[in-house]
Amino acid sequence: MRKRIVIVSPATARENNGNWQTASRWARFLRGEHEVRIAGGWSVGDPAPDLLVALHARRSAAALAAFANAHPARPSVLVLTGTDLYRDIADDADARASLERASSLVLLQPAGLVRLPESLRTKARVIYQSAPSLRSYVRGPARFADICMIGHLREEKDPLTYIRAAGMVTHPAARLLHVGGVLDPVLGQAAMEAQAANPRYRWLGPLPHAAARQRLKRCHAMAITSRMEGGANVIIEAVTCGVPVLASDISGNRGMLGDDYAGYFAPGDPAALALLIDRIIGDAAFDALLRRQCAQRAVLFAPSAEQAAVRDLVDNLLLHAPGATTHTKDNDEHDE
Repeated sequence: MRKRIVIVSPATARENNGNWQTASRWARFLRGEHEVRIAGGWSVGDPAPDLLVALHARRSAAALAAFANAHPARPSVLVLTGTDLYRDIADDADARASLERASSLVLLQPAGLVRLPESLRTKARVIYQSAPSLRSYVRGPARFADICMIGHLREEKDPLTYIRAAGMVTHPAARLLHVGGVLDPVLGQAAMEAQAANPRYRWLGPLPHAAARQRLKRCHAMAITSRMEGGANVIIEAVTCGVPVLASDISGNRGMLGDDYAGYFAPGDPAALALLIDRIIGDAAFDALLRRQCAQRAVLFAPSAEQAAVRDLVDNLLLHAPGATTHTKDNDEHDE
């Protein structure tokens, strides 16, 4: 029986970030069974769904609070982001309240579970994000070995570590590409100055999602320099197109790649990243090791696995929600 679901995403298609990709993908997974709409928020007076999915504990707090107060018998899901787990729930009252209000909590990798209050872990589950596999790019002789970073220029992504590493790399074939829009003008200025001063570094600006992935597919490796991540989409997209990852050694990245992964560097350390870049280009055995390790993780990021987990979560919440009702396209009625 089809139900009405609203996914509240503070990000839009125009922003094209990880939150939007998650919202878009979940909507696609659920539309075969339910009526699904993505919205920027929800407030009293809006048509009430049978189930509300909220991305981001702090930024979607008002929507989640309004829904829980107006329809306490109807279930809700809170998908936790990196800034939720590794910053906001520690110091933001609205974010903490969202944890309590949601019927179910979803984390995008298992290392984040320890960040939750112990009393709330029983209503949390891990659902890895996914991306369709792309055929690995067959590299012939080339002048450059491209490394890429895909991430908007904002403090949490720490693009300065990547920019500074570009000035420390020594391998003659290395070229560092950077895909992402400017969210912090100071970081945007740093990217422009680095591109003017260093021929190794090329800032490509924002690209459409499909174009960014095709660019990624052709790279020798991908770097992720983030200070905090809930479960980075770009790691999944690299792994599922056969591109090894050089990752900052943070909880969110370890949850995605595993504790034994050999491609970590200390967060905020451009020299350590530069050494890894030189090594993955110049050391065939190291390159092969990272490719094997990434390939072993790829099964976790299959779209079929994520779709099954999302549908299972939603179906169980709806099944056990006494306040959920069957809807038509007419105006919604409040719970009894």
